[in-house]
Amino acid sequence: EVQLVESGGGSVQTGGSLTLSCTASGFSFDDYGMAWIRRGPGKGLEWISGADSTKGQFTVSRDKAEKMLYLEMNNLKPEDTAVYYCAAVRVYCRAGACHAKGYCGQGTQVTVSS
Repeated sequence: EVQLVESGGGSVQTGGSLTLSCTASGFSFDDYGMAWIRRGPGKGLEWISGADSTKGQFTVSRDKAEKMLYLEMNNLKPEDTAVYYCAAVRVYCRAGACHAKGYCGQGTQVTVSS
C-alpha cells in the first residue's frame, strides 16, 4: 500500500519557521520525483519545488535512505497559509508521448497569523 504521511504543520506567527516531514512507503522511492504542493484558501494548487532545491524562503530536502522528504520554511507570511501535500510523481515517456503516475498524502495544515 502506497503511503505518504505529512507531519509538522501547525500555527505560527508572521516571520516564524516550520519544518514539514513526509514519510513515504509502499513504492520505489528512488524511482519517483518528490515535491511539496500546497493549496491556500480559495487558491489553486501550487507546486513548491523539487527535491534538494531552494526557492526563496523554502528549502526542500530528501533522505533516500530513510525515504523521507522535508520542507523547511522560514520567514513565513500569512499568504503561506495552506494545506501542504507531499507528492511523488513518475513520468513515463515513449515515442513522444508521456504520462504520469503519482501519489500524494492527506496534507498538513500550516496557518500563519499576522
